[in-house]
Amino acid sequence: MPSYTVLLAIAALILFFAMLATRQAAKSRKPLRLQRKPVMTAREQQMYHLLHTALPECTVLAQVAFSALVTAKGWANRNRFDRKVADFVLCSQQLHVIAVIELDDRSHAGRERQDRERDAMLRLAGYVTLRYLTFPTQQALRADIEQLLLKKAGVVSA
Repeated sequence: MPSYTVLLAIAALILFFAMLATRQAAKSRKPLRLQRKPVMTAREQQMYHLLHTALPECTVLAQVAFSALVTAKGWANRNRFDRKVADFVLCSQQLHVIAVIELDDRSHAGRERQDRERDAMLRLAGYVTLRYLTFPTQQALRADIEQLLLKKAGVVSA
């Protein structure tokens, strides 16, 4: 049976190396450097104001994480949407989602498949996505939303 002195020496060595490793890890960690970033691009801000002006009876949410809109069981399923963000979510005054609105631009060229997958995910959860390449007029935007609400109410056939 080993003596207590040997056991104490081994325990002291383990403790010493654990402290050394912790200290090295703390030294090797670079300080976190963060910078401010605008919540929306100038183009998104323009669309936000258009939505507000054209649909004053609605609530407009910007930069909404998909994880605030949908959920799923299992990490593998959640991992498919947890880092995605919707440009705008148009809600009723009671905060019921009317539509998800995406403002597409040149950066979406070649990403049509990914956009279709995003839209399909939202559709699976019961949402409608409206995509705009250019800014619609206030009248066109209002007409799109009214048409959508009529479809949801079953007044107009899909």
